[in-house]
Amino acid sequence: MYKQHIINYQMDIDMKLSLISANPNSGIDDREVKKSIAAFPPLSLLYLASVLIKESFEVSVLDQPGQGFSFNQTINWIKKEDPDILGFSTLTSSGRNSAIISEKAKENNPNLIVIFGNHHATFNANRILRKYQSVDIIVRGEGEKTIVKLAHCLQNNGDLKYIRGISFRKNEEIISTLDQELIDDLDLLPFPDRDLIKVDYHCIIAGANIAPKKFTSLITSRGCVYDCRFCSCKKLANKKWRFRTAKNTLDELQLIANEGYKQVIFVDDSFTMNPKRVEEICSGIRNEKMDIEWICEGRVDNCSYDMLRVMAKAGCKVMYFGIENANQRILDYYKKRITPKQSEEAVKKARKAKIDVIIGSFILGAPNETLEEMINTINFSNKIPIDIPQFNILGAHPGNDIWSEFVSKGYIDVEKHWESGVAVCEVYPEAKVSKQEIMNLMQLEFFKRFYSPTFLLDQAAKTMRSSYRINTILNNIARINQIRKTVRQVA
Repeated sequence: MYKQHIINYQMDIDMKLSLISANPNSGIDDREVKKSIAAFPPLSLLYLASVLIKESFEVSVLDQPGQGFSFNQTINWIKKEDPDILGFSTLTSSGRNSAIISEKAKENNPNLIVIFGNHHATFNANRILRKYQSVDIIVRGEGEKTIVKLAHCLQNNGDLKYIRGISFRKNEEIISTLDQELIDDLDLLPFPDRDLIKVDYHCIIAGANIAPKKFTSLITSRGCVYDCRFCSCKKLANKKWRFRTAKNTLDELQLIANEGYKQVIFVDDSFTMNPKRVEEICSGIRNEKMDIEWICEGRVDNCSYDMLRVMAKAGCKVMYFGIENANQRILDYYKKRITPKQSEEAVKKARKAKIDVIIGSFILGAPNETLEEMINTINFSNKIPIDIPQFNILGAHPGNDIWSEFVSKGYIDVEKHWESGVAVCEVYPEAKVSKQEIMNLMQLEFFKRFYSPTFLLDQAAKTMRSSYRINTILNNIARINQIRKTVRQVA
């Protein structure tokens, strides 16, 4: 795929790469060995693996949380694979654990080359290289072009300074090359090989498995053109949105269906950005009679009834809206570019279009946000006809605008928080509500809502009209019974 960018590379030396998606930072010892139900396959690593395999490299992939590996099991897996290059896909939630694994792996094999990539590595490249001598190279931004060129360069003992999109140490100096160019035509990417990881993935929302059938994830576009201050996606993709054609997307969906997958989540940041493309994808699903149920996210200001109805007819069962807040003042601070009225109308249209489950995401804890404003958002979540509200506490982490703002104002101790991020209400000097108070408020709302007779009756009525809901409930009952049976056997 990238042969036009590679000149005179010789494949004389076999090279193996092993790629890891690590556990969250808290789960680093053997007591964390018990497997929880994994969310989605690590598509970023599967894409990297696919482009590397296409270039004749040997590749293995480990999803540590998905496969339920403890720290020691992960180290043993690395020993068994014996790679020349060990790569980690790092998020704020897993960066520290990735570093700890890399340190132990380097102890066992000092010649191992360790590479970090993804969000956490992109926005903390110099900090990681300064703190962790076990990490040799950072791949910044989108990784497919870079990893192929980098692997060839390392294979042939080339000069790293000619590889765009990386940071590395040379004679104790940290060198960062020019940013890598984004991939304009996403249709050129090979499909991710899901067989590289043998895991039974599911989608868990509010403790319930809403995708109990054979499930996977799929991405049809990359990037985002919006300016939400709590998100780092726009910086990772230079505020550009690129999309796969409907045909290319349908080709992968057909492949997934042929492999027996019954449920899919589209993990695009902006799946509904182009309604015409969405409708083409939906038409293709129906024309090919694909037996697939799916989940996606959409903006409330870009969801017409006609599009939502087409989506529902094509198998869209769950719609996730980023509503975020009920107070225009807070929405404006976030630069969300929506209104509460638009959120209310979008949810009503999705309900009318017969989307089975509607989820709304909300963020509490903006600077100067009052308790009254938070209660207003909670009341708003109860007023509009969503099924599941997800409440989050506003966080600042490297890559989002709020982090940059708070660092510039001296509110954040960078050395203390760069690996973990921090709740805004914990560091903002004039915060009106503490983190504990927000958590108590969220917990109270959870119990009030989900144990409300009115809510339970409403959900029961909706369930009776939805085969998807009925199937999901029956599968969750079976899952709970199996868990109880397993617990009794262990006891």
